[in-house]
Formats: sequence, structure tokens, C-alpha cells
Amino acid sequence: MADTGIGHHGFNFSSKKRSGSEDQWDREDFIAAKKAMKPMIWEDPAAAISNTRHEFGEHGGVNMSIEASATFTVMEPETMRRMFSGELGPDRDFFIYSRHFNPTVLNLGRLMASLEGTEAAYCTASGMSAISSVLLQLCSSGGHVVASRTLYGGTHALLTHFLPRACNITTSFVDIRDHEMVREAITEGKTKVLYFESMSNPTLAVANVPELCRIAHDKGVLVVVDNTFAPMVLSPARLGADVVIHSISKYISGGADIIAGAVCGPASLVNAMMDLHQGALMLLGPTMNPKVAFELSERIPHLSLRMKEHCNRALVYATRMKKLGLKVIYPGLEDHPDHFILKSLANKDYGYGGILCVDMETEERANRLMNLLQNCSQFGFMAVSLGYYETLMSCSGSSTSSEMNAEEKALAGISPGLVRMSIGYSGTLEQKWSQLEKALSRLNDSGFFQKI
Repeated sequence: MADTGIGHHGFNFSSKKRSGSEDQWDREDFIAAKKAMKPMIWEDPAAAISNTRHEFGEHGGVNMSIEASATFTVMEPETMRRMFSGELGPDRDFFIYSRHFNPTVLNLGRLMASLEGTEAAYCTASGMSAISSVLLQLCSSGGHVVASRTLYGGTHALLTHFLPRACNITTSFVDIRDHEMVREAITEGKTKVLYFESMSNPTLAVANVPELCRIAHDKGVLVVVDNTFAPMVLSPARLGADVVIHSISKYISGGADIIAGAVCGPASLVNAMMDLHQGALMLLGPTMNPKVAFELSERIPHLSLRMKEHCNRALVYATRMKKLGLKVIYPGLEDHPDHFILKSLANKDYGYGGILCVDMETEERANRLMNLLQNCSQFGFMAVSLGYYETLMSCSGSSTSSEMNAEEKALAGISPGLVRMSIGYSGTLEQKWSQLEKALSRLNDSGFFQKI
């Protein structure tokens, strides 16, 4: 029988209704499970993925089979009652319905848990569905979140507008580098979550995950980290975070052809989120298609190779662009304020991330640069998202951070001319650099730069 456990271990799904308030029950169960876990031993993410059980196909194929069924049959009528009562679950290869658990999606969850070093993971239909489901599970009406003021625009809008209106959940935004500000923003007994990105979108501020976790945990607050910008590079759960979120659509997919997300954390949290009565994932239904899960499972084994090349080229280009006089923001450069923090926290040999920013000061200049890079030299594409094999460029203030107002952008350090570049790995490094130089030379002809 196939191994269908989530993460490194299977766990018993229980659909029994819980006593007490849903937030209190989930939180107590979550914290108890966290305390019961053995101290984590660091493991290279690529090695951890390789050590995960390989799922073979139904007829012995080297790739797993796709379980495309929406519903599952049972051999005996009594079995269905036992499944709905929580007595039988996916850990024993019993499945009810694919919005609940699906074997193919569970296999991807196992790989994601290995990648992030968590006990379990559940994969969803998008990154935003993963974020919203976790926050709705961990916070009830009247709850409070402390969050970084520099976040992906969609996350910022969720916290600023949707959750207060629809759920009476409020957020205090802080400078994640100012640990005293973080500490003062947390209200014991009311604040439920400290939320931040391991590497911020788009300003590339690097969070001191261990120290932020200490601050939060001292006040009984759970830490949720979005690690979309830095898979393989950083491992927030190994550094103390309780939950790690991913938009799998980005680096993990790598093909700009799939929308998907993941929640990585203790099995008790995933279990609670799939509860038939009070589970955010179960009741909101951001279900991943098993065919998508199969596609993604085939891409994770070479994620480490792709990330190393993304990061290598980003460092080379950032270094050379800085020498040409451009205002480059990249945590791999020693003048970046978080360079040494990242160097101390990063997994060895994975670099400093595959994204760099160039501050062109105004949106007009940013647009001119991107136009030349795409339409004159073919260096990359003007498009949102990241993690593609081609370089993707966007002016953050007018695109992926456009949900923020001018004051919020200023506080977050997002200038009107900030160009975010997700560095690809197609072609050779020197070929693509010559294309970048060509565009910069054309820009220099207009008098913006000194002669290069």
C-alpha cells in the first residue's frame, strides 16, 4: 500500500467536533504539538527532499500515478461512518472526497514538508488561499495580527481591508527590522500571529527569523513566514517559525504555468485546518487539482539546481550593475543592510536569492529601462511574478504593490522607480549580460548614466 502520510509522518485526521472556542482549541493543540516536537536537526533541503519516500506508480512506474477521482468508494458500508467520525483517515489509505484529502496532493505535501523541514504540509490552489486560510484558522473575530509593513500587495490588502471588514481581524504594521517596534506592537492575549516575509517583496529586506521568533514566542504569539522569495536559500521553520507559507506558482513551479500554494507546519495545524466543522481549508475549499500536484511533484527534485543558478546570476549581475553606477538592491552585496544577517541564516551553497532591484527613482525612467531590456536587447520580459527561467521585470509601485497607497509605499521603502527583476537562467550568463549592457548603453545615450 502506498505511503499517504503528510510530511515526514502520517497523522490521524479527526473530524470530531471540538469543544470550546475554535481559536482556543486550535491554538492550544498547535502549541502543545510544537512543544512536544523533538529539537530540529538541520538538514540540507535538497538532501531532505531526496530522503523523502519516493511514490511509485500503480503499476510500478517510476513516477507516481495521478489519483484524479473526486470521490472514493469503500468496500463496506460501516467504513464510511468510521471515516466521517475520524476513526479512519488518509494515514491508513482511507479517502472520502478530494476537497478533503487526495493521495496525489498529499504526496506533494510530503515533499513540501521535507523542503521546509516541517512535520506536515497541505497544498492549495494559490498562494493567497494558503495565506488567508492560515490567518483565518489562527485568528477569530476580534483577533490581532502584527505584520511587516513591507509585504506582497495582495497580502497587504488582505490584512488592511478584507480581514477587518469581513472578519473583525485587525493588523498593526511594523518595520520588521525594528525589533523593539515589533515587541511593542504585540498585545499579549490579543495578538495571535506575527506575520512577515523571509525576504520582503519587493524591497528584499531580510528578516532575522530566530530573533523575531523569540520575541513572538515569549508573548505566546505564533510566527507565520512567507518564504516564497527564498526556497532552499532560507528555511524559516528550521530557524524557529511555526508556519511557513509558499506561493508555489513562483520558484517551486518554475514554469510560470501553474497557480498553487502551500501551508507547511505541525500536523496538528493541518489537521485542524481540515476539520469538517471548523477547518479553514476544508470549509473554504481552496483545493489543489491532483493533476497540478503531479506536475509540481516532478519539478521539486531539481529545485535546488534551479535556485543555485538563479542566485548565482543575480549576484553576478548585481555586482556588475553596481560597478556601472546603478542603485542596486540585492542582499548578496555587502552594502545591503541585511547582508550579514542573511549570510548567517542562509543554507550553505544556495546563494542570496534570485531577485534584485534597481531603483531608477521615477516610474518614467523605470519604464524606459524595462522597455529597452525587453524590446531592444531581449534581456527579459515585462511581467509580474518570479521564479521563471526567463528574467521577469516589473515596476513594483505601479504593479504588484499597487494595492498600497503612497504613504504605505513610502513607509515600506518602495520608490516610484523601483524595478524588481527576477533573474532567469536561460541562455548563457555572458550572453544575457551583454543584452543587459546593450540596454544600459542605450539608456546612457540619453544622458542618464555616465558613459559605460
